[in-house]
Amino acid sequence: MAIRKIKVHKEGTGLLLMLFSCLFLLNLVLYHLKGESSLFYSILLASSVFFLLILNFFRSPFRRFPFDSEGLVIAPADGTIVAIEEVKENEILHRKCIQVSIFMSVFDVHANWFPVNGTVRHVSHRKGRFMAAYLPKSSIENERSTIVITTGSGCEVLTRQIAGAIARRIVTYAREGERCHVDEQMGFIKFGSRVDVYIPLESEILVEMDQKVMGNQTPIARLMKPL
Repeated sequence: MAIRKIKVHKEGTGLLLMLFSCLFLLNLVLYHLKGESSLFYSILLASSVFFLLILNFFRSPFRRFPFDSEGLVIAPADGTIVAIEEVKENEILHRKCIQVSIFMSVFDVHANWFPVNGTVRHVSHRKGRFMAAYLPKSSIENERSTIVITTGSGCEVLTRQIAGAIARRIVTYAREGERCHVDEQMGFIKFGSRVDVYIPLESEILVEMDQKVMGNQTPIARLMKPL
């Protein structure tokens, strides 16, 4: 795997600085009030673990797909495959596709990558509910952002960032008309969520249910050139 370094994602910098300051002041005040008591050490331990968990959530590994990505659909997110099915995509494409869904737990990297190389044809955001992201209905009822990419061979691939029960903010970097590449980040979803990819029916699926995948590293399908 082409993973060289890990840094804090820009989406978490402000939150982490604020959280660190609040926890530092809390422990400082508690120390002055209680001294080196069991209560102080318990709160210090709990706040340190909590901060490290949030820091871990906002990790941003440096990744590059190690092979030729042309003709492949690469996983746009870390997580577990929770759906592989033929569906009618009625919101944007209005045709039947193969839907591959990746559920991200709070322990997964939450940066999202473009799944294919091409040109961004469509970007939109729709408000909705915040039900658990692993539920099938979350694809069409939860708050979501949708990106459609046209590849060099003319295939259209739709990617949908979906908020979950905890996730309340979707960040999308994609812009209509821009060229995109699988090594570029498409966006970020804060705290537990899901990413769906809608692929042409004639595509070859390369993953299976419950498989763990890694964003920008795991091929999930091979596209066939349109006739």
